[in-house]
Amino acid sequence: MASWYVAIILGIVEGLTEFLPVSSTGHLIITGHLLGFTGPKAETFEIVIQLGAILAVVALYWDRFFGLLRTNPQQRFSGPYGLWLLFLTSLPASIVGLLAHKYIKAYLFSPKTVAIALAVGAIFIFIVEGMSKDQKTDSLDKITPKLALGIGLFQCLALWPGFSRSAATIMGGMLLGAKRTVAAEYSFIAAVPIMFAATGYDFMKNYSLFEFSDLLFLAIGFVVSFISAWIAVKSFIYLLGKLTLRPFAIYRLALAPLVLFFL
Repeated sequence: MASWYVAIILGIVEGLTEFLPVSSTGHLIITGHLLGFTGPKAETFEIVIQLGAILAVVALYWDRFFGLLRTNPQQRFSGPYGLWLLFLTSLPASIVGLLAHKYIKAYLFSPKTVAIALAVGAIFIFIVEGMSKDQKTDSLDKITPKLALGIGLFQCLALWPGFSRSAATIMGGMLLGAKRTVAAEYSFIAAVPIMFAATGYDFMKNYSLFEFSDLLFLAIGFVVSFISAWIAVKSFIYLLGKLTLRPFAIYRLALAPLVLFFL
């Protein structure tokens, strides 16, 4: 494997970008190319360290996840009903991802495709933020099965590396009537099952690429990703109470040509 500092850098990039609408996969591909860390093992490592970011969300929203184990009369998003909502959100991307996994890995994991996705996603953010929306869903407990499934359909856009799962689900939620902060929080929670399944599936298929000596490298990336994601999620929710997502769209548009020029 590469030097330990590569694991730290990639862990920071993964944690900071996983739940922001800027595409963690896209940033990992770009960073990997700049560091010279590419190939099948690198791609699997980048997916595996997502688990650290996932667990950061579980830790931050522990009460919500624990509430899924039993019905809480004071929280509609709990128990079997909450699990049903998450299932509906995860279903579309799970089916499409399973069917198109080989195609996505073969043709969409490149700087060029990432740059295009960054630009397209930025335009999507500007369009949604510029629309007049009747956002009645102002809490997680008001999310309906129809809204959950609709967000899941938008989540399929995230299978294009560079588009951003966070951007797809947050914008989708806003278009379908959820307030920005609610759409973001549901996006974080709904990311856990789909990302856990994708991470586990990819690692089971490619675990033979790793040797015992690689475990420390994986552990460093995992821990750094967890810490970075914790900071990013807390900061992002705070900022959403004061800002729109347009600054992230501007950042994406600025980054896209740099990717094409330098990589």
